[in-house]
Amino acid sequence: MMSKEKVLSGINEGFIKRGAAEVEDDDVQKVMDRASDIKHKVIDSNLLKRFAKDVKLIIAMIKDYWNGVYRDIPWWVIAAVVFALLYVLNPIDLIPDIIPVLGLTDDAAVLALCLAMTEKDIHRYQNWRNRNAQGAEV
Repeated sequence: MMSKEKVLSGINEGFIKRGAAEVEDDDVQKVMDRASDIKHKVIDSNLLKRFAKDVKLIIAMIKDYWNGVYRDIPWWVIAAVVFALLYVLNPIDLIPDIIPVLGLTDDAAVLALCLAMTEKDIHRYQNWRNRNAQGAEV
């Protein structure tokens, strides 16, 4: 079995970009269909709870993008956050979620890195959302 450090060192911008390049429309739909499951997994986890507000916001962003309400965002940003959310949802990833404490470490790393990579666009969406009442519910 690989060490935690070895696994986490593989979670870098290239990992997110490769994952985002594989995202298709079905993946976006899956995130929207499973949004409640994703939110609950994040909220119920001590390690992921710090991302709860961001996860709610990016799910709303995906919904607004998908519904054509908000399109002022590059596809790669949508694809990256969809990849990250699907990664969190998947219990069998680089470090399986069933392993106590360590199991969610890679999920937290993927989420944190994705949020850092897409921060500017997420802030732009949040500012737009604050100015417009038509956005998806968080």
